Amino acid sequence: MLVTVNQSLNSEASVNICKTFGVCVVICLLPLGGCSENKDSRTRDMWNFDRTLERANAGDAMAQYDLGVMYDNGKGVQEDQTEAVKWYRMAAEQGDADAQHNLGVMYDNGAGVPQDLAEAVKWHRKAAEQGKAFAQLRVGEMYSTGRGMPADGAEAVKWYRMAAEQGDADAQQALGVMYFNGAGVPEDDVEAYAWFSVVATGGQIRGEKFRDSVKEQLTAEQLAEAQKRATELFEKYGSGK
Repeated sequence: MLVTVNQSLNSEASVNICKTFGVCVVICLLPLGGCSENKDSRTRDMWNFDRTLERANAGDAMAQYDLGVMYDNGKGVQEDQTEAVKWYRMAAEQGDADAQHNLGVMYDNGAGVPQDLAEAVKWHRKAAEQGKAFAQLRVGEMYSTGRGMPADGAEAVKWYRMAAEQGDADAQQALGVMYFNGAGVPEDDVEAYAWFSVVATGGQIRGEKFRDSVKEQLTAEQLAEAQKRATELFEKYGSGK
């Protein structure tokens, strides 16, 4: 039987990363249009359309982003994905990382614009390069699955690690999967256990399931090493930020 990590990118497409093992577990790391979008307004003026529009028209990148969020979610104005894209783009072109990521999501989903995975990668990467963990996770997934770019395990690991070291639980779990399967890194069950344990310590049941599955494959000496490594990682990075 195989361990199957279902990196569900939408309701119709998924990629399985497998390793021969004694159990089968399935998780969703990042559904598009779902868990990574930074769609909450960052201002104290939440959903005040007229005031936000005035600031956005004056060139305020944060207001442009907020206006995109409002159109995207139908908050304070009728939902309009095309308008959301327009305002996200204005803010993104001024270097707003949240807007860059959300614009990438719109291209990824074909929401308000024709689907264009190359553009999605471009904008996700811009946000990721500014240190946004949710964008780093998305870039890692796109490299891992070959979505919008050639698959590259080593690049996937690089971006997953950046997000994992910011405490992103999804990235920590993804990094554990990469170590478990030897994808982009040498196979290392001790390191896989450690990252899964970090996720579990952060309160995620899925991390417990993965950790406990890997535990069955470790010797007593390896388990002690893995537990020590997990404590070090959690103390340094935390989880669930």
